[in-house]
Amino acid sequence: MPAELGLTGKIALITGSASGIGEAIARRLAEEGARVVIHGRPVQSAEAERIAGEIRATGGEAIVVMADIAEPRACDELIATVVERLGGIDILVNNAANIPRVGLEATDAALFDACMAVNLRAPLLLIRAAAPHFRQRGGGRVLNIGSVNCYCGEANLLAYSISKGGLATLTRNLADAHAHEGIRVNQINPGWVLTQHEYESKVRDGLSPDWPQRIPPEHAPAGRILRPDEIAHFTAAFLAEQAAIVSGTVVEINQLPMIGRNPRKSSGF
Repeated sequence: MPAELGLTGKIALITGSASGIGEAIARRLAEEGARVVIHGRPVQSAEAERIAGEIRATGGEAIVVMADIAEPRACDELIATVVERLGGIDILVNNAANIPRVGLEATDAALFDACMAVNLRAPLLLIRAAAPHFRQRGGGRVLNIGSVNCYCGEANLLAYSISKGGLATLTRNLADAHAHEGIRVNQINPGWVLTQHEYESKVRDGLSPDWPQRIPPEHAPAGRILRPDEIAHFTAAFLAEQAAIVSGTVVEINQLPMIGRNPRKSSGF
């Protein structure tokens, strides 16, 4: 049964929902009664169809729309397709991300532009394309999925960290500019999340296959890092009808404070 979050029947597009955090968000919103759009890159079509099929099998409503949002025109086309197929759009979750794990020396113009295209430009273009449809429905809800890296980031996450800092400014700017239209824009900044992609990346970096069970307490006081379903829980709360007057908020979903912290770093993590 859907929880009482006021999401029943709402049309929700979640970018990058063919895996990881986006998948968890799509599943949770469907549980809350939203009509969800599973999105990913064309190469992820099989995964997206599987997720949508599983949502439908449990009584939810889900469709699949694939698009490479690194291409500006694809952003407009993605929103247009959602509106054509479902009759409108109420919720946009900008979750898709390009995460190049390199530092200064390897961050050339092409890599930087590719990262910004997905992480910063696409959210802007998607919101711009969705705004007229939000207005037709009396307002809309946007949630940008940022990162605690937006404040500084790690040495090998330079471009990614810059993009998430820009996303926070975009969130606050648009919330300020369009609150009077009923368009609310918020952002959550997850900390370290155990997605399949993160697990595999750390193994490629040289950590042992059991690394999630060996994270030092200075990085995971709870004895583990966040799960995608926990991020989905906070996402649903921010999109809920009960949060209808909250806009322009950028909040960390993390085990430790980001301001004033004196971390005791251990090598390898």
